[in-house]
Amino acid sequence: MDLDLAQVRAFVRTAEELHFGRAAGTLAVSQQALSKRIARLESLLGTELFRRGGSGVRLTEAGQRFLAPARQTLAAADAAVAAVLGTEHPLRVDVWGHLYAPMRTLAQVAGRAGELVLGHGRDLPSVTTALLRGDIDAAFGRVHPPLPAGLVHRLVRLEPVDAVLSADHPLAAEPALRPDQLQGSVLWAPGALDRLDFLHGFADRFGIRNRATGVNLGLSHFLAEVAQDPRRFSLVPADVPLPRVPGLRSVPLVDPTPLYAWSLVWRSGNAHPALNGLAAACAEEAGRSRWLEYDPTRDWLPEPPAV
Repeated sequence: MDLDLAQVRAFVRTAEELHFGRAAGTLAVSQQALSKRIARLESLLGTELFRRGGSGVRLTEAGQRFLAPARQTLAAADAAVAAVLGTEHPLRVDVWGHLYAPMRTLAQVAGRAGELVLGHGRDLPSVTTALLRGDIDAAFGRVHPPLPAGLVHRLVRLEPVDAVLSADHPLAAEPALRPDQLQGSVLWAPGALDRLDFLHGFADRFGIRNRATGVNLGLSHFLAEVAQDPRRFSLVPADVPLPRVPGLRSVPLVDPTPLYAWSLVWRSGNAHPALNGLAAACAEEAGRSRWLEYDPTRDWLPEPPAV
């Protein structure tokens, strides 16, 4: 069975948009032409790929099974054309979790991974959408499940986390703190906790009942909010360079030490030659800098690491 790539591309884009009009617009074709391509593909495969009804468009079970390999087929075709024409683009890499400065880790390996171009993602959902569309080749940040089908990730770094708190906090003078010592304090989060799984998991695990949220306007603003109230604290990866904020203290956490997991994510089937180079550079630096050390008797993670 020979697949028509134009039909496969029409299917993938419609599966991403779940709207025929929007999908047609992104492909610069009419909605009628898009519908014909998908109808021909369904006829060739002998099954429906979409359900159309009053509630909108959704994938059938067959369509769900077809989506990931269809994306891989398009990625392989695009890579083949680029290899022949000599139009291979630089590796397009995005990051998320900007408050915790993911670029400081990526910068340590970027020079060994060929030419990189950075994107502008702000959160994991927007970055995964860009990966699935093929707008970027890889991404770096904290992964929390479930990832969409068609994406894979590799753990790159487990970074110890410190507590940041007001200099007027009763525990501010301690050389180190156990997480359970913070039970009477207020966890200050830079946004809704249901979107911040690491902070949410920490609070649940160590009995932090008092929780409050602010607005993410950058690290300096966030830390200034923490410093303003002697009851507040938050968590920041230990290697994040902290801005000068009056009245702020940073204290290591021990027994156990929370670890923040950083991962590299890419679309399965992506054949960009620099992707392996970036993954290899991350693995090399992880070995050199002992980024992946984990001892369950000493450390805490929301979930066990999967390297």
